Amino acid sequence: MTELRDDAQGQQLPTTEEESIALVDELCLRYRNWGRWGHDDQRGTLNLITPEALRFAATLIQTGRVVSCGLPFNSDGPQSGGFGGRTNPVHSMLQDGGDIALGAQDDIALLRYTDDAVSMPLQCGTQWDALAHIFYRGKMYNGHGLDRVTSTGATVNSIDQIADGVVGRGVLLDIPRHRGVEWLEPGEAIDDVELSECASAQGVEIRSGDIVLVRTGQIAQVRSTGSWGQYDSGPAPGLGVSAAHWFASNEIAALATDTWGAEVLPNDIPGVFQPLHLILLVNAGMTIGEIFDLEGLSAACREEGRYDFFFSAPPLPITGAVGSPINPLAVF
Repeated sequence: MTELRDDAQGQQLPTTEEESIALVDELCLRYRNWGRWGHDDQRGTLNLITPEALRFAATLIQTGRVVSCGLPFNSDGPQSGGFGGRTNPVHSMLQDGGDIALGAQDDIALLRYTDDAVSMPLQCGTQWDALAHIFYRGKMYNGHGLDRVTSTGATVNSIDQIADGVVGRGVLLDIPRHRGVEWLEPGEAIDDVELSECASAQGVEIRSGDIVLVRTGQIAQVRSTGSWGQYDSGPAPGLGVSAAHWFASNEIAALATDTWGAEVLPNDIPGVFQPLHLILLVNAGMTIGEIFDLEGLSAACREEGRYDFFFSAPPLPITGAVGSPINPLAVF
């Protein structure tokens, strides 16, 4: 007999690796969108942002207040190199004021300039995962195999395929405020019931095609300590596996959180790493964002008295890339 345990809302979760894998397999098939928008589709649930949904989103621009949800890209970022060799950005100057003063540009008539460069993993800061980022049982979104991502990049489902796609109605679900705490503690999971309750408590109606941002408060927590600590891949609050029901049934176009990996860590079922990435990104085709700074947005939503806004967060159209840094903007 399957051994089950209750999560925070009394729902039962498997406690063995075998039952966990069976659950993930079942949910992958249940919420699979392969072929839904055609076998050549590379946008997944972003197809839910219809022209009608986008026109509605535009009506949410009322006060003109703009809030960035992006972390600064600099050497003080959250990466320690502990996962996949990801490091923080390295910014270097190609031409600076010293070059000008020393006469390095004296061959140019009148004009002088500065120039610079950045070297960085594309997923070291605020970023979107491309649909080519994650595989499950040898397949990525829409059934493409491992051969479609080579040493030169992804030939399908790369981030440039959604360069014009991540714009629409944004919704913030502020879980710490809903719980009446400053932030969630590492290891605390957010399930489908709580997502629904939070939206209702905030007075926001979820619509097909929404881009949903889930605040755990972990950015506020690490700032309170003055150190990133184990932020990059260590214990974290986040979405539990049952959250898949809420995101899929509400036809969410994209989701993002303020944590390194969006999901609760350690994951709330054993034997499967990042199960929501397998269910939602690989099978539902749902774009997932991570390392969003939602502290300013949380304050703005409280002050504006609403939790929906016009939202724009296009990735850089880097050909063949499996992720992209972004500067997401919420406009009230």
